[in-house]
Amino acid sequence: MEYINSFYGFKELVVGTDTKIPLKNKKYITAINFDNAATTPPFKHVLDELVKFSPWYSSIHRGAGYKSQLSSNLYDNARNIIAKFVGSDIEYNSIIFVKNTTEALNKLSNKLLPLYKDDIILSSFMEHHSNDLPWRNKYTMDYISIDKYGRLSMHDLKNKLEKYDGKVKLVTVTGASNVTGYINPIHEIAELVHSYGAQILVDGAQLVPHAPIDMKPLNDPGHIDYLTFSGHKMYAPFGSGVLIGPKNVFKESPPDYSGGGTVRIVTPDTVTWLDPPEREEAGTPNVIGVLTITWAIEVLNKIGMNAVDNYEKMLTRHALDSLQNIPFIELYNNSADTENRVSIIPFNIKGLHHEISANALSNEFGIAVRNGCFCAQPYVQKLLNISPEDTKNHIEDPTLPLPGVVRLSFGIYNTIEEINILVKALYQISSNRKFYYEKYKSK
Repeated sequence: MEYINSFYGFKELVVGTDTKIPLKNKKYITAINFDNAATTPPFKHVLDELVKFSPWYSSIHRGAGYKSQLSSNLYDNARNIIAKFVGSDIEYNSIIFVKNTTEALNKLSNKLLPLYKDDIILSSFMEHHSNDLPWRNKYTMDYISIDKYGRLSMHDLKNKLEKYDGKVKLVTVTGASNVTGYINPIHEIAELVHSYGAQILVDGAQLVPHAPIDMKPLNDPGHIDYLTFSGHKMYAPFGSGVLIGPKNVFKESPPDYSGGGTVRIVTPDTVTWLDPPEREEAGTPNVIGVLTITWAIEVLNKIGMNAVDNYEKMLTRHALDSLQNIPFIELYNNSADTENRVSIIPFNIKGLHHEISANALSNEFGIAVRNGCFCAQPYVQKLLNISPEDTKNHIEDPTLPLPGVVRLSFGIYNTIEEINILVKALYQISSNRKFYYEKYKSK
């Protein structure tokens, strides 16, 4: 694998960057993907390794055959590779394989219930639904406020920790927002949270693929107690994710799912569960999905996460500088802050519904973006200053067009040239808003 950081970035590392797609006028054009926060295409190296491994694929654990032993060793060693990548203490923490970050957060919300059911869980107003809804109806919850730009308020966090006077047991925050791209100061939060006797969970779905992360040793006051992330957002979209947390926590209660792979001894009257992480991985696991994460990590390590971070920040700075020159563009985060963020930019074009803007970019220019609220409706409602009355109207009348924004999200393979194409497209759309409104308005 030879990687060249140039004007063209790391385009050759990723599958599908030269795919031709049809426009509305039936012409074909090379697709541009700026929807990487939703999912990323696979690295070519990941597919190459998958093909090489496929003849050796077999069921893992307890199989005596050579292929089973080989598959088992690779699967079990994946925990070590992932632990090193995120700075987790493999002796203290369990690394549990799940489908995705959503499953990881739901699983943890269940596992912590026996410990924290009578205590307070703090989330924030900038969370993905997956780091909000699983905690509701199980715990007493409160939410950390955000400032006018949508950044988490450390002042409010401290006030709430003081207000609840030791009753807060977990603070669960995103490492980086999937709406604005803001990176939270997770180690500063961790140190503060630990000083009040609580733990911290970091939803790393948007942070882990884009910037270096270190969970830090247990004796460091800024250490991260729990971390979750998904393979499909880090160039290994094959249905696997990761939940990391203290082993002793997963011994406190039976597994969410019982059955094959979770037990040591079963009699008609008793069950003895395996130790974590195995007890939390019921049934035949997604071996290939797990291994693709390790193969993606090989590529990311070869590039270097600092290089990934720096390259994507360069793309983001260029995009922000260019977007500000386009008439009628509204940006929904602090465009002056390009350091404390991953490569996500939310915007709207004044006078155009976000769905019209997104459809025009796709159908007329072959540029894929995401539009809507990105499974973070409370956050977007605050960013757009949507009143409770407006929200109530949308609940009562589902035919009303939903508010939202357009989201650009860059990956390591995107280029300055692609952003320049985007800028020209947005300039054309914003300069001809009436035309595109009439063409794409809901019928």
